[in-house]
Amino acid sequence: MAAAGAHRPGPLKQQNKAHKGGKHSGSSQRRAGGRVPVKAQPRRRLRDLSRVDRRHQALQLRRQRKEAVLAEKRSLGSRDGPPHLVVVVLLHSRAAARDSLCLLQRQDSAVVRADEGGAGGFALLCPRLKQRWRFVPAQAGDLHAVLDLAKVADSLLFILDPVDGWDSAGEHCLSCLFAQGLPSYALAVPGGTDLPPKKRIDARKRLSKSIEKRFPEAKLFPLNTEQECSLLLRHLSSQKQRHLAFRDRRAHLLARAAEFVPSQDSDLVGTLKVSGFVRGQTLNVNSLVHIVGHGDFQLSQVDAPPDPLSLNPRVVKGQKRSQDMEIQDDSGNGADEMEEDVKVLMKADPSKQESLQSEVVPDPMEGEQTWPTEEELQEAEDSLKADRRVVKVPKGTSKYQAAWIVDDGEEGSEKDDDDDEDDDMDDDLMEEAVSQEGESSEEEAGEEESETMTVSECLRDEQYDEKMEEDEQMLERYKQERMDEMFPDEVDTPRDVPARVRFQKYRGLKSFRTSPWDPKENLPRDYARIFQFQDFSRTKKNLFRQIEKEETEGASVGWYVTLHVCNVPVSVMESFKEGKPLVLFSLLPHEQKMSVLNFLVRRHPGNSEPVRAKEELIFHCGFRRFRASPLFSQHTSADKHKLERFLRPDAALVVTVYAPITFPPASVLLFKQRSNGMHDLIATGSLLSVDPDRIVIKRLVLSGHPFKIFTKTAVVRYMFFNREDVMWFKPVELRTKWGRRGHIKEPLGTHGHMKCHFDGQLKSQDTVLLNLYKRVFPKWTYDPHVPEPVPWVRSESALPEHEEEME
Repeated sequence: MAAAGAHRPGPLKQQNKAHKGGKHSGSSQRRAGGRVPVKAQPRRRLRDLSRVDRRHQALQLRRQRKEAVLAEKRSLGSRDGPPHLVVVVLLHSRAAARDSLCLLQRQDSAVVRADEGGAGGFALLCPRLKQRWRFVPAQAGDLHAVLDLAKVADSLLFILDPVDGWDSAGEHCLSCLFAQGLPSYALAVPGGTDLPPKKRIDARKRLSKSIEKRFPEAKLFPLNTEQECSLLLRHLSSQKQRHLAFRDRRAHLLARAAEFVPSQDSDLVGTLKVSGFVRGQTLNVNSLVHIVGHGDFQLSQVDAPPDPLSLNPRVVKGQKRSQDMEIQDDSGNGADEMEEDVKVLMKADPSKQESLQSEVVPDPMEGEQTWPTEEELQEAEDSLKADRRVVKVPKGTSKYQAAWIVDDGEEGSEKDDDDDEDDDMDDDLMEEAVSQEGESSEEEAGEEESETMTVSECLRDEQYDEKMEEDEQMLERYKQERMDEMFPDEVDTPRDVPARVRFQKYRGLKSFRTSPWDPKENLPRDYARIFQFQDFSRTKKNLFRQIEKEETEGASVGWYVTLHVCNVPVSVMESFKEGKPLVLFSLLPHEQKMSVLNFLVRRHPGNSEPVRAKEELIFHCGFRRFRASPLFSQHTSADKHKLERFLRPDAALVVTVYAPITFPPASVLLFKQRSNGMHDLIATGSLLSVDPDRIVIKRLVLSGHPFKIFTKTAVVRYMFFNREDVMWFKPVELRTKWGRRGHIKEPLGTHGHMKCHFDGQLKSQDTVLLNLYKRVFPKWTYDPHVPEPVPWVRSESALPEHEEEME
């Protein structure tokens, strides 16, 4: 009776989780009883560390990182390390940079040494502080010089105006430097003492408020007295160094002195002897070097002259430097004395030296059959006898001329073949041909008119008309960009050429995302000239691991060396004498070879002009700069990427060009040259990959309109204009702008009308679309020689807060 009345739990009773005993590390150790497995995994051992051991390990790692940072600070600018390289950048036309440099040279117990060349740099040696600096002023307005010096500088010293801060040219310079990668920096404000005290305080507050947006947590250093200069030097030597990855993995050098020795064959090419301090990595004589702006070269030998910036110029007998050389007296800097003290460190080994070959020389006979056999020769002769024909020719015609005379039937067939070849063109090529014909006709008409016209005095009007023509061209490009945004990839079906001939290189895809596309299919001839990695990411990891672990033989960091660079044009020496910086980077293996580079970029907000694909742009990629005509494509995770005809301002795009191999990470800046020679920054980003197999697909959309609509069937017109085209494109799937999908059932009549079946009833205002796809490749327009930019036009101020003038 009691059992019948007992409570029984229902199906909604709470079920608690059971205790998971014996699954944590402590219980597993107790169960093991001290036994160790045969294959002990190192990760398992790290995970099984106790709390005290983990805390001790983290403390050791933190201490190692701190010691590495302190060692880097102590070595930079010391006796054994390279001098602290400080690049002085002028951000305003009114900033007093010359007065600041003069104040820096007046430090107590400091020795000043002037650099060679026309740059106006100097070295500052302070034996009391055991520090040495090298100050190099960047030429105002020379964008290439500023970017090249920032690639090798340890610190940047920005000179600001006490009232306006920086002008428009300074704003442009800062945008480029931030995009390339900014090393350690300091902000200095000379002058401002002539202002009244109240206005001086207000100007400093406004300047500090404006700088917070560009340089958060930055400190302004006034430069009006020698004491303030010493504070600035102390800040430069004690601040933490910011690393740029593309220069830390490569040896680099900023020339302090250079000498050109012409070759025996020609005075235009010779050996360039470049002297400077090695930075970054150990410099090997067998590796290639890249002179920024001039190309890749080989080294013949590396010398070790006496250090011209030694902190202790006395001769100390028995004491060795890190270069196994005695410290020489720096009182005599004559060329003869230096030649006597020069020690050859190493010479190039031809068996180990890197080659300058940048392209693969394609063999046109590769893949062809060998010399024909006797049977094949006999068959060819029999076929020639069978092809012989009797043709009526004029009297006196030779056999060679008679071979070109064709019958009436053959003439028509050959003409059809030629027409097919002429019609087998891309739409971009057709547009270029039409534009070239129009330009040539305009030029001919202009030449005819110029013979009869008399020269007038309205020169200003003619120049103004030229500017109006540029405005009209820009307006046309704005219209094309707007039409591409409103109707992406839509084109008109030609009336004079059959669509099956005009679009014969295109194909239809069931799905753009999942349909297969062979990356080795129908490659252009330029792909036979490039190099390709089997696995680029694995090669990069192995190479970087080798740089970190293995010690290479060569000139160590901090050594003052003289590099003998072979086969250098005399223009490199001329630019150095003009005051341009001479920067050298050692190349990693394979970095002189050509391949297909993909950059991930985003449109710069300060530029709004339309940039069309295949326009010539100027690239600053890592330590290189070159010109090329790129392709733009979408940045997606799929195996196929749609071509973009314009550089979009609202999305990140991938830029594809032929260029020398560069191992990422590396920053990239894209410039466009104006008609007046100025360079506008249009996009910034980084190197994405080196991958020739990246498939860039161009899409064309043919549109038609419903003429008669039934339940699920409609008659569509204006997509094609003949019956054969409808039958040719019948297998391709149709879609509409309102989401319907369908296919072509049959053509109607002979003027391009077609009956189509859809998965639902169409609306009268809907548009029927047919997508066609073709793979595109970049053009081989790589040019390593970039023209010098015209200095940027400066304005009074570029600060957003400086809209009202001070009283």
